[in-house]
Amino acid sequence: MVADREDPLVREVAGAYSAVSALYIDLFGGTTKVHADDLDLISRHLDRPGTVLDLGCGPGHYTAHLRALGVDAVGIDMVPEFVEHARAADPGGDYRLGSMRELAFDDRTIAGILVWYSLIHLPPDGLDPVLAELRRVLAPGGVLVAGFFDGDAVEAFDHKVITAYRWPAGEFAARLSAAGFTEIERRQRPAEGTHRAHAALVAETPAMINILGG
Repeated sequence: MVADREDPLVREVAGAYSAVSALYIDLFGGTTKVHADDLDLISRHLDRPGTVLDLGCGPGHYTAHLRALGVDAVGIDMVPEFVEHARAADPGGDYRLGSMRELAFDDRTIAGILVWYSLIHLPPDGLDPVLAELRRVLAPGGVLVAGFFDGDAVEAFDHKVITAYRWPAGEFAARLSAAGFTEIERRQRPAEGTHRAHAALVAETPAMINILGG
C-alpha cells in the first residue's frame, strides 16, 4: 500500500516495513522464489507498449523483471529503504518514493498497473478510493494486475509485518467492476504449507471506442 504519509495508517505501515526492510529484501528481493504461474500472468498482461506502473514495488524485483522484457516500467513505493535498494540493484531503472492515493500522472496516460500484494493493508473502506485513482490514470484498454490474499470473507488477520486483509476473489472483482474495470482473467491457489490462499485478478479499462459510445 502506498499513500500520503500524513495518514496515520500509512505512517504505521511504512514504518513497519522500514523496520524489517533488510530482511524483506533478503527474502523477496528477486524473482527466483516467485511462483512460475504468477510470473507468467504478470508477464503476459504487462509486457505491452507504454508506461507500466509497479505500485508498492518493494525491492523492485517485478519492476526489474518487466524492464528486462523491454517494458517501460516505473516502480513506486512508500518505503525509502525499498526505493534505495531498487535504484542500487537496477541503476538504469525508474524508482520513485510516491503515493498510490495521489499518482503523479495525467489522466488516461498509463498502459498497465501492477498491484501485487500492495493493496493488502488497506481496510475495506479504503480500497475503493485507491481503485478510482488507478482507474483515473489508466489509458483506454489499460490493464490492471492485482495479487492478494484469498479468503471466504473480507477479514483482517495478523500479517507478519502488520495487519492485512483477505478478500474473496468475487468481492474484489465486484469492487473492480464498480470502479469501472472489466475482469478478464482470474487465478486462485489454495493454502499450502506456510503459504496462504492466493488470488490474482486481471482487469481492463474500456477501449476508446466504448468510451465514445461506439
